[in-house]
Amino acid sequence: MATLPDHPRSSDFATHAVTNQPTPLAPYDLFASDLPLRQALAREGGAWAAPEVAAFGRIAGGEMMALGVLANENKPKFKPFDRYGHRIDEVEFHPAYHRLMTLGTQHGVSNFNWRHPDRIGANVARAALFYLHYQAEQGSCCPLTMTYASVASLRLSPTLAQSWLPRVTSGSYDGSAIPAWQKQGNTIGMGMTEKQGGSDVRANTTRAYPVGAAGPDQLYELTGHKWFMSAPMCDAFLVLGRTDAGISCFLTPKFAPDGALNAIRIQRLKEKLGDHSNASSEVELQGALGWMLGEDGRGINTILEMVALTRQDCALGSAALMRQALAQAIHHARGRAAFGKPLVQQPLMQNVLADLALESEAAMALSLRLARAIDASQRDPGEAAFARLATAIGKYWICKRCAPFVNEAQECLGGAGYVEDSTLPRLYRQAPLNSIWEGSGNIQCLDVLRCLAREPLSRDAFFAEFRDVQGHQPALDAALKEIVAALADTAAIEMRSRYIVERMALALQAALLIKAGDAQVSDAFCRSRLAGAHGMAFGTLTRDAPLGYLIERALN
Repeated sequence: MATLPDHPRSSDFATHAVTNQPTPLAPYDLFASDLPLRQALAREGGAWAAPEVAAFGRIAGGEMMALGVLANENKPKFKPFDRYGHRIDEVEFHPAYHRLMTLGTQHGVSNFNWRHPDRIGANVARAALFYLHYQAEQGSCCPLTMTYASVASLRLSPTLAQSWLPRVTSGSYDGSAIPAWQKQGNTIGMGMTEKQGGSDVRANTTRAYPVGAAGPDQLYELTGHKWFMSAPMCDAFLVLGRTDAGISCFLTPKFAPDGALNAIRIQRLKEKLGDHSNASSEVELQGALGWMLGEDGRGINTILEMVALTRQDCALGSAALMRQALAQAIHHARGRAAFGKPLVQQPLMQNVLADLALESEAAMALSLRLARAIDASQRDPGEAAFARLATAIGKYWICKRCAPFVNEAQECLGGAGYVEDSTLPRLYRQAPLNSIWEGSGNIQCLDVLRCLAREPLSRDAFFAEFRDVQGHQPALDAALKEIVAALADTAAIEMRSRYIVERMALALQAALLIKAGDAQVSDAFCRSRLAGAHGMAFGTLTRDAPLGYLIERALN
């Protein structure tokens, strides 16, 4: 009789050892590892806030990274009724989402500049905080952005501002479904878009009827629909509705003034490509009560005060996505070898990573310069004019560059960048959002033309940015001449506006990098982006580009 073999040992089933894999990047310090951000924060006037930003960088790169995974794996759930059949119109979020909201609110993502109104550079510091939060988790930034931006519109109605602003600008977050005035802190959402109009809000059909007296600060009933109501569990929303005087803006609370649930009926939550932790909804306004904000018939102008700031955050958010994708790509390339040496030492991979680093730093530099202009708008008409123009330029270009950037970063990881564990798929799904939200690319380009035509000071402010750098880079000097000629030629200028705005954005980024003082960065940017020494794809820098230097500078 044959004997049975000995029972196999567990080690016999071990087919390989895990080698040549990078260690996890998180937790890590998002601020301490980002030299370009630290320099830009100081350059644009926010150095005094560096301790607060640095503290948040450690939280964003640690606890918030883990929270971001949980919040996106557990999507919000719509709860139209309670167990007894009462209409409640609630959206249930995972605890990770509420924790993210708490951290963002406490550390100033939605309020830092409003809590430091007399400090120059406060909006720059707030922008840096947002930039860090967005790298860790994107969906919670939507209500944080709208809450931050709503202050500009709320200030147009001093009576409403007096009661609402202390809660909107507080450092307190309360996600419970109770009336706003029973909370220490409030969040604000927005409802502009309707099915038939999209970006053309003048086509809106929602009607507003005065409950008693008509006019600013008075209570109205709103009847109609909103195709996108962002963050439907906010405490109140800025909503557009039509009166006899035209489109007006209304502060519409989740709960009516008597404490009952307001007649904002959520129809469904949107199934979106990305932004999974956040809820976006379709709603019916069935006599919802809201106070008129700003002047009757001037609602578009009123809400555009808010939109100008949310557009700033679109640019910042896209820059943040680029930054996090870049960090993931560089970290992977440092920890993995191929063909006999680390990926980060392979010449072609170096070219890709260095090119991405250039793009990332330029996007962040323009975003923080925009934040400085907004910060100074109340004091300096030139900065206010620059902010109006540069907001549209920055939102257009930075948001356009985000999706191909993140895809290139995915490719640096190969197949590992296509699986959810790497976080890059989440970043890639998020990447198109900011180019669509708050006005698509065409809207931004039209806004640039409109601003140049109606506000000559904006044109002067734009070209004033180059006064100190003329003669430093022949490619930039040539680009400026091209821009002047393109703007002077008004034939078919609307059709050509995307190209014009792209060149304006690149020239601005080049000027900012030159002013930053690192010639290796600015020279490489000007040669590749303005002088034509660059291909269509990332990774096409010329042989004299300082590849290793750019990579080391990007993630230290």
